Amino acid sequence: MGLPISRTLTPDGELVAAHDFTLEDLRGFHRDLVLARRIDSEAFALQRHGELGLWAPLLGQEAAQIGSGRALAPNDFVFPSYREHAVAWCRGIDPALLLGLFRGTSLGGWDPAQYNYALPAIIIGAQTLHAVGYGIGLTLEGREDAVVAYFGDGATSQGDTNEAFAWAASYNAPVVFFCQNNHYAISVPLERQTRVPIAQRAAGFGFEGVRVDGNDVLAVHQVTSEALRKAREGGGPTLIEAITYRMGAHTTSDDPSRYRDPHESDEWAERDPLLRLRLLLEATDPDFAAFDAEVQAEADRLGEHLREVCRGLPDPDFAELFQHVYADLPPELVEQREEVRSWS
Repeated sequence: MGLPISRTLTPDGELVAAHDFTLEDLRGFHRDLVLARRIDSEAFALQRHGELGLWAPLLGQEAAQIGSGRALAPNDFVFPSYREHAVAWCRGIDPALLLGLFRGTSLGGWDPAQYNYALPAIIIGAQTLHAVGYGIGLTLEGREDAVVAYFGDGATSQGDTNEAFAWAASYNAPVVFFCQNNHYAISVPLERQTRVPIAQRAAGFGFEGVRVDGNDVLAVHQVTSEALRKAREGGGPTLIEAITYRMGAHTTSDDPSRYRDPHESDEWAERDPLLRLRLLLEATDPDFAAFDAEVQAEADRLGEHLREVCRGLPDPDFAELFQHVYADLPPELVEQREEVRSWS
């Protein structure tokens, strides 16, 4: 028997499970979802206009990221991949700081210690090992904080991720492995990646795996909150499989029409995470229209902020690439750095 899928809010905006969210909580989720989508759409447009070299869209995955991101406590630490733009938003990072990495003007853009949010990991699955190491460190220091590692379904086929599962189980590390199962590892569909639900793999390593409707922001928040509580209290790791869908391309260099049926995308569009919460609020919040108008105006201001910052980014300083690689730069890299400096 397969693992059940937790759900609180249906695609039609109907509540099917108990929750303790206030109206202000629901409004906060709506605001976050709208602004996260605006961050993504603006960055996508900037890339199409030649202002960014690349962008990894999160379209369709907003609820998975906002629901889990808002469950984090201030001292919890996040190890993201390259698509968690909405989680960065939840951690208080100005989304404009994300643009430098994708424009090639920065290797990061923020101090991870300031936001408890690591720089994006480009190597698939590498951040899972970083998260487990950090989590073991928390345990050795006697701290009651948790760690979250974000990754996609494709990363579960990587050796690093499976090694991270083994280490986390062996050391009972306070880590939440948050898999956004968006059904495609670039062009490889889920059925080619695994014969069982991803969350079911956790049992083979000796810890709990749970499944949640990744387009239901309320259920994601509830499931993640419980996994984080368990981790902080010494209950060990949890693997969360948030079942969602990548409505756009893997990155802006990808063409999803080459490998998936457009009807599939149409079906998932009906499960849009923003739509289902909007339907609930329209039915239960008499002042929702006025509140939503404020949110849309805020989204417009955010879009202008991103465009303005992007236009002001400097050209890349290629010599700076050498600055944070080694504490003591080897002679051959010193030589390479000086060669790069001679280009200007």
